[in-house]
Amino acid sequence: MLPPGRRRPSAISTLSLLALAFVLFSSTASAASAVLGVDLGTEYIKAALIKHGTFEIVLSKDSKRKEASAIAFKPARKGTETSGSFPERLYGGDALALAARFPGDVYPNLKPLLGLSYEGSPAVDEYKQRYPALGLTEVSGRGTVGFKSSSFSEDAEPFSVEELLAMELVNKKKDAELMAKSAVDNVVFTIPTFYTAAERRALELAAELAGLNVMSMISDGMAVGLNYATTKTFGSVNEGAKPEHHLIFDMGAGSTTATVMKFQGRTVKDVGRYNKTIQEIIVLGNAWDKSLGGDALNARIIDDMVSKFAESKEAQQQSITADAVKAHGRTAAKLWKDAERLRQVLSANTQTSAFFEGLYEDVDFKYKLTRTEFDEMNLDFANRLCGPVKQALETAKLSYSDLDSVILHGGATRTPFIQKALESLVGDPSKIRSNVNADEAAAFGSAFKGAGLSPAFKVKEIKDLDVGTYAAGIKHVVDGKGKQQKLFTPTSVIGAAKQVSFKDLEDFSFSLFQQVPRTDGSLVDQPVLKIDTKNLTESVSQLVDKKGCNREDVETKFSLRLSPINGLPQVVSGSVSCEVDEKKGGAFGWLGFGKKDKGDQEVLSDDDSAEASVEASSASSSSSDASSSKTSSSKGAEKSPAPPKKQIETINIAFTSTPEGLKAPPMGVLLKMKDRLKLFDKSDNDRRQRETYLNNLEAFTYRTRDLLEQDTFIAVSNFTDRASIFELLEITSAWLSGDGANAESKALKERFDELTGMVNPILKRREETASRPQKISELEEALGQTSSMIKLMREQIEETEAASSRAEKARSGEAAASSATPSPDAEADPLADMDQDEKPTTTTSASNPLGTLLTPYTQSELDSMTSTYDEVSAWLSEKIEEQKGRREDEDAAMGVKELEAKAEKLRLDVKELMNKKMQEMRWQSAREAREKASRTKAAKAAKKSKEAAEKKEKAEAEGSEEEESDGSSTVTLEAEGEEATPVAGKGDKAKAKKEKEAKGKKGKAKAKAKTRKEKEAKAKKEKGKKDKEKDEL
Repeated sequence: MLPPGRRRPSAISTLSLLALAFVLFSSTASAASAVLGVDLGTEYIKAALIKHGTFEIVLSKDSKRKEASAIAFKPARKGTETSGSFPERLYGGDALALAARFPGDVYPNLKPLLGLSYEGSPAVDEYKQRYPALGLTEVSGRGTVGFKSSSFSEDAEPFSVEELLAMELVNKKKDAELMAKSAVDNVVFTIPTFYTAAERRALELAAELAGLNVMSMISDGMAVGLNYATTKTFGSVNEGAKPEHHLIFDMGAGSTTATVMKFQGRTVKDVGRYNKTIQEIIVLGNAWDKSLGGDALNARIIDDMVSKFAESKEAQQQSITADAVKAHGRTAAKLWKDAERLRQVLSANTQTSAFFEGLYEDVDFKYKLTRTEFDEMNLDFANRLCGPVKQALETAKLSYSDLDSVILHGGATRTPFIQKALESLVGDPSKIRSNVNADEAAAFGSAFKGAGLSPAFKVKEIKDLDVGTYAAGIKHVVDGKGKQQKLFTPTSVIGAAKQVSFKDLEDFSFSLFQQVPRTDGSLVDQPVLKIDTKNLTESVSQLVDKKGCNREDVETKFSLRLSPINGLPQVVSGSVSCEVDEKKGGAFGWLGFGKKDKGDQEVLSDDDSAEASVEASSASSSSSDASSSKTSSSKGAEKSPAPPKKQIETINIAFTSTPEGLKAPPMGVLLKMKDRLKLFDKSDNDRRQRETYLNNLEAFTYRTRDLLEQDTFIAVSNFTDRASIFELLEITSAWLSGDGANAESKALKERFDELTGMVNPILKRREETASRPQKISELEEALGQTSSMIKLMREQIEETEAASSRAEKARSGEAAASSATPSPDAEADPLADMDQDEKPTTTTSASNPLGTLLTPYTQSELDSMTSTYDEVSAWLSEKIEEQKGRREDEDAAMGVKELEAKAEKLRLDVKELMNKKMQEMRWQSAREAREKASRTKAAKAAKKSKEAAEKKEKAEAEGSEEEESDGSSTVTLEAEGEEATPVAGKGDKAKAKKEKEAKGKKGKAKAKAKTRKEKEAKAKKEKGKKDKEKDEL
């Protein structure tokens, strides 16, 4: 029983909470109804969208399935800049097309620069050499890479890599929303497995600037593995099936990774007593080469082209050096564009060529390359392929023979010498497989991951177990000395938690770090997170003072894991606890349950005694048996008391987490970034609006020139109007050729409105001139229909009046005839009428003396219709006469809309009146049907009544005849005195008569009951029929 003052949980409140939870879940599922999976490659961005349970590749505006990872600022022409405007942004192939013209404003392949420091990063130095025209600089306050654009002023803040990448993500997001026809806010990214904390956080910052919520980041190998497993079913290892081992070899434009994975099925417990088999993907080991990719192969081709160009006769005559060619921005852009094309051609052909007109200093250059030459210049790259594969197998503790296949992914894997190198490395060419889409598998895999995380979708149950790649641990100070503890290994599973104990009893701090290998193989500790406790000192004091803990027994613990979102080490929770003796009264003592010692009992006050006695009496009967059964054991316990039980007192620790390593931008800087992106979007919208006005104005000027030469336009316009239009047209065309080309939207719209204000009235006059005869014909047709309706109404009214007059005369004649007929003779037989058949009479309703005649139209309706007809007819005649006196270049006496409106009004009036009368006809038909049914019922009832009366009279007549015949026969026999058979006397006759009467009464009662049942059935039938008629009405 609950203590006094405590209330039981309300069922209504529980239902309310459940309803609220359902609403929240529904809103969450609705918000997450579209998920985007993005394969963020160095050279291309591929995205897959899941919407309504289907996976689709997000197409670019050019309907391409992959889009170049590039953005460009197209500089405005000098003199065309407007206040508050930004350069036009171009994406993908459109951006790369400007590289030769504006090499300093095209930013390709930004992915390798994410999270890197401007100083001391080999990748940054290599990027500068490949794109010499770009103005790379350091972002102040963070030390990361930024870009200065010539399209902005010198004092403008540089664009960070995260800002530029956010613009590309926004562009891809808009393409996805166009396909999904709804907002797309959730995304799953694929990232290289070697990404550090700085690179992962840089990508999260770019997603935040783009307005995307990062659901998860998964490695490229895991994404490909997920896509591979969606179409496969692996046997359960619980039932003895052997798992499959595959190596995902991913070679893209910027890097190469090798991931060894195990695919298997596992039987687990399902709901109830059922079991189910799920699919598992486990990463066993991975390795990488950060600088080996398609760009490295392209760089070899560029080096060969520049070398041969510098050795050419024309170049030597002008003393052109290879370094000068590579340092020239436009030349480098041309070479990089063609190098990519040449490499792709050599994947399917044995030789290719390129021609450059005015490559450098107006010197033309023709270049040829064969596949053999290409393979020879990349021999060292072929040897470097062995490194990631061998290292991944060593980490997984497997050999080449243990692999079921090597799955290729990435565009560079199509290069012939790379496939040959892998075949020789594995030893079995049949294990080299291209059973996934080398371009789109990772995008589909990331979208599948997002669908599994979203509550809006139900997909195949695949458990993916990725690893953190880098070893991680904690650093903290103990007794003034630094201490380091390793928690996670490179193969630790993401999401798995570990608990760490500390001896600190006062507020302290510790940090988390990753061990990242250098280029020489040595490991360096990179800080990831700093943790500061907030209430540890206070919590320990509370345990000691209030909970009775010994200070030496207090333990401080933290739970850590590798984040399921970004794979970085994080602190999940912290607590401080100790073990104390269990309080008397049991664990439920605070609820009023359990036994209390006498010393713990409180004396009841007078106010509480009555309530306590009621509780005690209700509880005594239920506890008597239990108390009697425990008496002996209680006595034994008093002799040898049991040791006190222990319980753990715990208090949660409040703490703060501060990212370390790559500095996040301050809140003020972050807001400025977002504001600048919004201004870019506004500038783009204004530009598109201006282009729309400009295109409309230019198109209308061309159209107006054609109109001035058309006969139909000349016929409906006068010379003065055409001269004014021509003059304005010349002024507008001259303005467009000059200042108008760079005018703002407002000025363009004013010019457009001025020109259309003069031309459109004439165009309207031409259209009305062409369509007016038809509209007049339609109005005349409507007038003819109205005239026919008026004639019909007049005839109906006249016919109704005549019929009413005849009916009135007929009733007057009948009344006169009935008054002149003499009364029947008093001596006439009163039962004479009984011999004649009763015939049903036909009655006429007083409300409708014309029987089935249609209810006539009223005179007021006829007058209204006639008035409308006369008004419209007179208006049309007047306007036609007025129009005859006007020229074609003058405004018409009657507009087309006026003609349409009047014709429509006539048609609606006729239709409304006809509908009204049709409804009245249906009502009258139903009323006549009911009256007919009533008359039929009355006639049948009269006929039955007459038949019953005749049967009664006939029965009485037969009874009297039998009595007379019985009496006469008896007298005759007695008079003769002869010996005969005993005949019934008077007593017997009376008895027989009574029996007969009783029998007759019984028969009449049966007949009445039968008649009553028939009447009830008939009434029920009639009622159903009436209800049906009502429903029909």
